[in-house]
Amino acid sequence: MFEEINILYHQGKQYIPDVTAVKLPESFAIGRPIISADISKQNAELCKQICPTQAIDNEPFSIDLGKCTFCMECVRICGKDKINFTNDYKTATNDRSKLIVKAGENNPIKINKELIRPEVRKIFKNSLKLRQISAGGDASQEWELGATNNVNFDCSRFGIDFVASPRHADGIVITGSITENMHQALQICYDAVPEPKIIILVGTEAISGGIFEGSQALNRTFLDKNHIDLYIPGSLIHPLTFINGVLQLMGQID
Repeated sequence: MFEEINILYHQGKQYIPDVTAVKLPESFAIGRPIISADISKQNAELCKQICPTQAIDNEPFSIDLGKCTFCMECVRICGKDKINFTNDYKTATNDRSKLIVKAGENNPIKINKELIRPEVRKIFKNSLKLRQISAGGDASQEWELGATNNVNFDCSRFGIDFVASPRHADGIVITGSITENMHQALQICYDAVPEPKIIILVGTEAISGGIFEGSQALNRTFLDKNHIDLYIPGSLIHPLTFINGVLQLMGQID
């Protein structure tokens, strides 16, 4: 016992006591962007043309985080004083339109409580079991989801767990752009989850298709037929983005 006490004394608490109040270093510059209102028309048009996923619109100038790969080409064109990707990792929302960040606005991205189905917070407030499905992912988002339950973030303490079987799950977490080969498997897995159930999209590829949007190798019709409860943008996502978003959806935090 004394050995364990000695380790705790020297290392301290390795977990994050309050996951809602973490301030990431400024070097984490792939969070919510702040866009200046005075971007020139020339630069706006150039940004729109160079964006690999058509995440940028110039009427008015905006960036769709559901499509953005965070390549930072727009920052290189306009300068950090015009487009600044901040360290604000709280970008999860259940309102797809909230992922479109417009020039001249500096509003935090939040959950719309009115869009949350009553049964979600009633049944899943204290416990949420999720089945993760890689529907054409490259393992990067999956690694970040795995990190949510490491010693630092420890999402299990909030009742959030990943399970092996959809029969034991309350919902599914989709990563990847949803390929034709995974479309049917995704539907089978979703159908196996008992009602009521939720759907969470994690990462740019899951939300919009990412760089593969429009490819004949994709079949994203699953998303047209089912209600999406939470969008978690990022390429890659941060574990804190996922945890804070899910906690807001569950109603554990506001």
